[in-house]
Amino acid sequence: MVSHKYLSLLPAIIVSALGYFVDLYDLLLFSVVRTTSLADLGVGKDNILNVGLNLLNWMLIGMMSGGIVWGILGDKKGRLSVLFGSILIYSVANFLNGYAISVDQYRVLRFVSGFGLAGELGAGVTLISELMKPQKRGYGIMLVTAVGMFGAAFAAYIGQHYDWRFAYKLGGAMGSVLLFLRISVKESSVFKNAMAKEVTRGNFLNLITHKNHAFKFAKLTILGLPIFFVIGILVTSTLEFAKEFGMQPLPATGIAVMVTYISISIGDILCTVVSQALRSRKKAVLIFLLVTLFGILFYLFYPAASPFGYYIKCAVLGIGVGYLSILVTFVAENFGTNYRATATIAAPNFIRGLLPIAISPVFLFLKPSLGLINSAAVVGVISVIIPVITLLFLEERFGIHLDWTDSF
Repeated sequence: MVSHKYLSLLPAIIVSALGYFVDLYDLLLFSVVRTTSLADLGVGKDNILNVGLNLLNWMLIGMMSGGIVWGILGDKKGRLSVLFGSILIYSVANFLNGYAISVDQYRVLRFVSGFGLAGELGAGVTLISELMKPQKRGYGIMLVTAVGMFGAAFAAYIGQHYDWRFAYKLGGAMGSVLLFLRISVKESSVFKNAMAKEVTRGNFLNLITHKNHAFKFAKLTILGLPIFFVIGILVTSTLEFAKEFGMQPLPATGIAVMVTYISISIGDILCTVVSQALRSRKKAVLIFLLVTLFGILFYLFYPAASPFGYYIKCAVLGIGVGYLSILVTFVAENFGTNYRATATIAAPNFIRGLLPIAISPVFLFLKPSLGLINSAAVVGVISVIIPVITLLFLEERFGIHLDWTDSF
């Protein structure tokens, strides 16, 4: 006999996992079709890197904005309202992206798509965290992120074998299908219990101005610094780095993205297993940060003689930054039910937003004087060292019960 709790949990995991699949499909599709789509829109070869980074930055800024809005709605209206709204917006934006005829239109649609995408992962993680037993919740969220990561691999395949306009339309169509699947998902009883209490819910201003909570949120966000340095700088700029390495023939960006994200899925599974075995979020994240540091140095300074060797580098990087599922679980475990969605939805999008706000500007500032490889090395090493230090000032939260509220 299958328990009622299991029946309520399974649809939530399936919809969250498939939602994250579509989320990463869209997020990484741009990396795969960047060169072909911008060339098709008339951008010159010498300007594709700068225009591409600009469009990526606008998408990530959209995600930061969406992270705030969806987080507030998640605590005020419920986790399911976010799943519905975010899926609807990024599906429409994705589909319309297939009809873009200028860089300006591309930029606007990337921003809107990013805004929509912002709610998916955090809402799913919040919901599953509240539905699962404390000692096992890491496994549920691992399934979401592990399945979701294959969306990037699918984006790599579609982006390489089909026209970029079709690829975006397909993403919009997949998102639309999720709107029907979401009907079977039930709200968590933990959230329903919190709704009956007279407490402030989803006030983002409180979250970032209250000293203790603001510092905690900032520290958790900083832990993700290396993730989008690896994705947004190293892997997205595969062709530029490969040319700098003097590689011939050049590796394919699509394959590099696919290998990296499949490896991130493997890393997510391994990091969850390590966390469960050590009964610690902090120790697991520390181990994978050190693997990431090794991966960055390996990528930049160990010569690859062939595309296959380059893809091996990408695999090492992917495994290293495969601690995302544990990181978002860690965020959910640090905040009460009345602020859990606000923090958990905002955090991964603020992590993504660190790329246009901090990582890309520093990298582009250093590049003219230090060169492509050395500037990436400086930014990459710093992006790991800061989270390692920050980790020392966070409290362990493994196995904590989540039926509680924050007071301000």
